[in-house]
Amino acid sequence: MKSEALFSEFPEVSAKQWKQKIQFDLKGADYNKSLIWESLEGIHVKPFYHSEDLKEIDTYPLPRDHTWTVGQVIYAQDDTLANKKALDVLSRGASSLVFTMTNPLIDWGKLFEKIDLNTVSIHLNFEFLDLDFKSKLFEFIGGKDGKIFLNIDILGNLAKTGNWYHSLEKDHEILESILAKSNKSNTAILGVDLGLYQNAGANMVQQLAYTLAHANEYLNHFKNLKKLSLTIKVAVGGNYFFEIAKIKALRWLIQSLSEAYNVTIDCHIITIPSKRNKTIYDYNVNMLRTTSECMSAVLGGGDTVCNLPYDALYHKDNEFGERIARNQLLLLKEESYFDEAVHAVEGSYYIESLAQQLAEKALALFKQIEAAGGFLKQLKGGIIQKKIKESAAKEQTKFDSGELVLLGTNKYQNPDDKIKGDLELYPFVKREKRKTVIEPIIEKRLSEATEQNRLKDE
Repeated sequence: MKSEALFSEFPEVSAKQWKQKIQFDLKGADYNKSLIWESLEGIHVKPFYHSEDLKEIDTYPLPRDHTWTVGQVIYAQDDTLANKKALDVLSRGASSLVFTMTNPLIDWGKLFEKIDLNTVSIHLNFEFLDLDFKSKLFEFIGGKDGKIFLNIDILGNLAKTGNWYHSLEKDHEILESILAKSNKSNTAILGVDLGLYQNAGANMVQQLAYTLAHANEYLNHFKNLKKLSLTIKVAVGGNYFFEIAKIKALRWLIQSLSEAYNVTIDCHIITIPSKRNKTIYDYNVNMLRTTSECMSAVLGGGDTVCNLPYDALYHKDNEFGERIARNQLLLLKEESYFDEAVHAVEGSYYIESLAQQLAEKALALFKQIEAAGGFLKQLKGGIIQKKIKESAAKEQTKFDSGELVLLGTNKYQNPDDKIKGDLELYPFVKREKRKTVIEPIIEKRLSEATEQNRLKDE
């Protein structure tokens, strides 16, 4: 039997022919006004995409054996309590632990007791910078094969708090010493927090460009590196396809940076849903938001996927909220086969086109930042902060006008919904007067003003 290509008898249809057919069906309505919309990033989204929309660039496809792990965030103020919780969540399906470290007196042996570091990946988010404390960690993990991510980000701390941990010189000195002491390939030292920019209102092009410029500062400082393990924390928002494309574009940009410096960069992406679009009223909708955001994280190529409990804004850590959040990930992984579907979006004309446009726009902005003196100089000059504020204000205007909808908050409010008596945490921006080296980048949710007005009326 003669072998013929499937559908070879049908002629190819060009993008121009598709557009002509759509215009005919519109019966006189304007194609551009009716069917094309513009994103916050200035990308014009079309009603259909064609192979002609793809340019000859490789958006760094994932390895065929790529897998993702279910991450669980644990507050580690007390080593014994944090260890007990870690063992519990591991028995309930988590496969990666993310410890928030606030206490430099933590005993590593107690924290990691009975945890198999050879099979469980560990992320550490430090709220302090201490050489001796981390040196003890290196001694403890000697001989173990598990992956440890320290996520040390002195520039991210400066951007978020407005201050260095100690000072510019001492922070870099400590970081250099930590890098010198860490000679194990399974220990990743540096981190970059893209989530800070997203939660503060930066659009996706800004998020990618600032992250690239942020990472570039480290590469400029540590010029002799031949290999770098870099962790990037990504906050995932509600624009489903764009968020998938954002993560794909991020990998392409980091690969481009790697080639420019002739440095092998092992980029590990850890994701968590954004807080920017989360609400305290009609809070159950947060579960729908975080589910689709975790789907974007998986399909975009996240390595460690954490979830945000639906009540994280106004409740302290609690077993119920965390269990629901973890089970959302387990349902995606085990019941919805997202463990096997990580390559599902590859070849999508729409998503690949978005990824290319985001990457190209971000690269152009990155080059502007470098030409103007680099990320740190622009951060010190308040330029980065100003640009993020402008983007946040634009998004806020869309929310306030109802163009950007958060169900249950600025549309279809439930007048009987009460929350005042259930607030265990203060869910709004905290303002305090303190001396800072630079203006910090402030994270703020879209619905804060609306919620504060509703609280007054309860």
